[in-house]
Amino acid sequence: MTDIDISAAGTFKFGDRTVKRMGYGAMQLAGPGVFGPPKDPDAARAVLREAIASGVDHIDTSDFYGPHVTNRLIREALHPYPDDLVIVSKLGAVRGADASWNPAQSPEALAQGLRDNLENLGLKAMEVVNLRVMSDVHGPSEGSIAPQFTALAELQQQGLIRHLGLSNVTSAQVAEARTIAPVVCVQNLYNLAHRDDDALIDELNELGIAYTPFFPLGGFSPLQSSTLSAVADRLGRTSMQVALAWLLHRSPNILLIPGTSSVAHLHENLQAAELVLSPEVIAELDAIGAKTVHA
Repeated sequence: MTDIDISAAGTFKFGDRTVKRMGYGAMQLAGPGVFGPPKDPDAARAVLREAIASGVDHIDTSDFYGPHVTNRLIREALHPYPDDLVIVSKLGAVRGADASWNPAQSPEALAQGLRDNLENLGLKAMEVVNLRVMSDVHGPSEGSIAPQFTALAELQQQGLIRHLGLSNVTSAQVAEARTIAPVVCVQNLYNLAHRDDDALIDELNELGIAYTPFFPLGGFSPLQSSTLSAVADRLGRTSMQVALAWLLHRSPNILLIPGTSSVAHLHENLQAAELVLSPEVIAELDAIGAKTVHA
């Protein structure tokens, strides 16, 4: 256990649960390409245990990571779970034998995905489940998500899911989903350089809905910016710590789930919770992803 104080970044309401804004994403615990087992399962379990020991109370996962790999590692490392731990999963895809990501959006497929999550995590009900919309794998695209979200709402009514969220969605899809059941979080691609969701983040903040950016550090292509590097050098921090701290400063409803398979890198990420950025530094970083024309 470290002396990192991730509570410095504050907390946010996740449905009827309150979580620290700095969490952990389990995707990188699977093998290369998020497929198959990790090279060192013991090291993966050690990262999970260290995250909890460091105060993390929000873990993001999915049974299609591996598939089944990360959820089984979470269960092996952490079950029985701490009372304050919120595990968030997502449904809507399955993995092909060739490691492809394939839509699984029918009511039957969503129900099976939920059963897989519950079994592999050793839970009777999921705290939060996000519907991962797959109409365009590379980003949100408009179109009704009512059939899929209604199917999840019915699973919620059966007591198998406590709270519902969305992933890879537009503002209109959030509005549509909220006519079916409450939405506690949205998980989309967003980071210092990829700012398409600026307006959506502010909209969700007004509604009290959490926004959890995936690929907060750029994902498979880590953020590269001479401005970011220069700021990090001046602050005596790493570029990734500054990028995470910028997200925490961006809006109070942003929850972070940076992923790693290394305890050392976990500590580095968590330390971003304590990093305070001046208004001047924030303005400098804002310019990295600023649009040429603002609406």
